Amino acid sequence: MWWNGRFASWMNASSTLLNLCHEELRHLVFIVGLVANGLGLKSLWHNWKKLGNINIFVLNLGLADILYLLTLPFLIVYYLKGSKWIFGDVFCKVTRFCFNLNLYCSIGFLTCISVYRYLGIVHPMRAMGRLTATHSVVISVIVWILVSAQSLPDMFYPKTFNNRKCFDTTSSEHIKSYLDYTITWTFFGFCIPFLITIGSYGHVTIIVCCSNTIKKDLKRRSLKLLAILILLFSLCYMPYHIFKNLSLYSRFLRMQKICPSWERVVFNARQASRGLVSLNSALNPLVYLHVNEDLGTKFRQLVQRGRQMFSRLFQSKSQSVPVPQTEQEDI
Repeated sequence: MWWNGRFASWMNASSTLLNLCHEELRHLVFIVGLVANGLGLKSLWHNWKKLGNINIFVLNLGLADILYLLTLPFLIVYYLKGSKWIFGDVFCKVTRFCFNLNLYCSIGFLTCISVYRYLGIVHPMRAMGRLTATHSVVISVIVWILVSAQSLPDMFYPKTFNNRKCFDTTSSEHIKSYLDYTITWTFFGFCIPFLITIGSYGHVTIIVCCSNTIKKDLKRRSLKLLAILILLFSLCYMPYHIFKNLSLYSRFLRMQKICPSWERVVFNARQASRGLVSLNSALNPLVYLHVNEDLGTKFRQLVQRGRQMFSRLFQSKSQSVPVPQTEQEDI
């Protein structure tokens, strides 16, 4: 029917548009993420002796972001060459491993920050003196080890095809076992941390809003951090996991000679979610600003200096431009 033809052409056009937007987003994430995380890590490094319990998690969050951002140029080259991978099978697996390490370490450290905030605000007397910097370092090491152990099996699945493609999942021959693996991975790597984070900060928000003894500034910062965490999980992490598993399931059905009618829609949504999940490396620095007060102050000072510099530049240019004089016509 003519409608099916038009729908198919529209879906193909939208898929092409999504791929283009995806690549532009990667460029933006690379630039913004590298600058923002670099400034954040520099500030934390200069104040190393003053690092609190939560700032150790923030430091590790920034290191996970930098690890992924350093692989983005290779992925950008890959897509600019029409999805042709030229860096070999081993480096393809390393690149995908770094992406997974960044994604699930980010989720893990955001969860740790939420739990520490919960203990510090809801149970301050119990937490006092028990949550030391040593505990934060040990927990950080455990997060890195657990995430590495979860991500390591992914490297044993084929990632390249005819030395051209670099799959972020695997080839169709192994789709059944990979689907089982990624569902388990989603449950332990995303669902459980998501519930812990929302539960912790939901309770913190209730306590903060109902208390008359907590300062307004702390209330405002707590609510802003809650909004950032909800944004990260709902915009970056949740769509990615939902559509990744649905896409794998549709590929499994196709192997069973079943063609689901929703396959193309899920494919396009999957492409969009891949772009959105990479945003986490650019949005994570927002957490720095609301967890580390000194960093937030320095960042605002930097922005203010930038505004003053641009305003002076604009004023000097406007003053140097000659004003054209109008000639009077004879009447």
